[in-house]
Amino acid sequence: MSAAASSSKSSGNMNFQEKDRENDVRVSNIVAAKAVADAVRTSLGPRGADKMLVDGKGDVTISNDGATIMSKMAVVHPVAKMLVELSRAQDVEAGDGTTSVVVLAGSLLAKSLELLEKGVHPTVIAEGYQQSLDYALDVLRGMALPLTLDDRESLLKAASTSLNSKIVSQYSSLLAPIAVDAVLKVINPELDNNVDLNEIKVVTKLGGTVDDTELVEGLVFTKLKIRAKAGGPQKVTNAKIGLIQFQLSPPKTDMENHIIVSSHVQMDRIIAQERKDVLKKVKAIKKSGCNVLLIQKSILRDAVSDLALHYLSKMKILVVTDVERADVEFICDTVGCSPISHIDHMSAEKLGTAGTVESLGTGANRYIKITDVPNPGKTVTILCRGSNKLMLAEAERSIHDALCVIRSLVKERFLVAGGGAPEMEVSQALDKHSRTIPGVKSYCMRAFAEAMEIIPYTLAENAGLSPIKIVTELRNQHAEGNAQAGINVRRGSITNMVDDAVIQPLLVSVSALKLAVECARGICKIDEIVSSK
Repeated sequence: MSAAASSSKSSGNMNFQEKDRENDVRVSNIVAAKAVADAVRTSLGPRGADKMLVDGKGDVTISNDGATIMSKMAVVHPVAKMLVELSRAQDVEAGDGTTSVVVLAGSLLAKSLELLEKGVHPTVIAEGYQQSLDYALDVLRGMALPLTLDDRESLLKAASTSLNSKIVSQYSSLLAPIAVDAVLKVINPELDNNVDLNEIKVVTKLGGTVDDTELVEGLVFTKLKIRAKAGGPQKVTNAKIGLIQFQLSPPKTDMENHIIVSSHVQMDRIIAQERKDVLKKVKAIKKSGCNVLLIQKSILRDAVSDLALHYLSKMKILVVTDVERADVEFICDTVGCSPISHIDHMSAEKLGTAGTVESLGTGANRYIKITDVPNPGKTVTILCRGSNKLMLAEAERSIHDALCVIRSLVKERFLVAGGGAPEMEVSQALDKHSRTIPGVKSYCMRAFAEAMEIIPYTLAENAGLSPIKIVTELRNQHAEGNAQAGINVRRGSITNMVDDAVIQPLLVSVSALKLAVECARGICKIDEIVSSK
């Protein structure tokens, strides 16, 4: 054999080895991504299963929220981490659809693997998926229903649809109006096209049930240490509220200085001076007209001394300690106060106002409620109650998702049917459109169309229905032009989702589709995993 022929054979073997390695990497990536998608797929929809997540410390979280499950799931494979980031991106963009976006990405990747095995190049698949996405978005916008923010009934239906897939679904009739009212109170429907969720504070308090959850136009402090020695007033009307960021305790020496006390007389003089210093600060607070004092949490344990609390209670000043630094801006916006960093700056101009400040509850379940604030509607607080920590945490997450759904409707005021209707409509339209496109991209578009059916298939499967029978019937309904037809898991049949009040924001579906396709295209084009420095 000649040297040239030997070299050519060696080069051919090298090319085959490289191609095999690239294929192995792609298969490995897709298998890892599908494993993650399959793990959360069973939690999709109103009949989805719940996941129990246990961390290294033994702390337990029970949830069927996709973003929560993905964020707490321990994943090692780099592509699996991409799906975790995908779920987080959907949570930031739309707040809902965090499970759907992962399931869609997994289905698109599974179809990519089939195309790869048939010899379709990854770049062609990526381009075909992008072309399919552009057409799918046009289909979604074509079937969307316009919405106005004064249509309260439609807003409630959208919020209820989000809540019906949660553990707290039995409380959706209570939580949905709270979420809708909270958003509508902090925006101007005619001018605003976005919602700053920082203006809606969700606070939790253990005790009672989810039925006791309420919307408060004001402030609620639940995570505070009520000190028994304070003995101050439990209710204040016509409140003048001061927020201080300095210590109400005797002054301390620097770390490198020492005071040596050699007699009881010297000790008495020190104690007397400490009392005098604390009393001077408390009198300055009282002189400003303050009758409710909020004290920011400090790194020092004795930022407010028992002596100061004693004097404050004698002067009938209600004290709230351990206010978080992150809450300062929200408090100032709500009651109209300014944070005070030094006792010399204590003045009436920096105080906020409120009609009533009241300490409610007993023992460890005490909380402070501030109502009748001067700027109602600028901020609101949702007080979430629950009988145990797991239920309380899930209720808080569910309310956040409902708020995000209403926020999505404020940003893009269109609704689409739920129950797998938009995915099946896109699937049918793409399948029909693919027959008009020549070349290999038509196969990619058809694969995209088949991948979209994973959502109605999973909804039926999780509801205990026959997925093949239900999806076939749904496919026929859409082929006949019933674009709003979807799977009603409660009835176990195909119905008009809009008539059954199962609707969701267009933004949620659009965002999920865009992000899932972007992730699938990115993973398809990876041909090597290299350890970097």
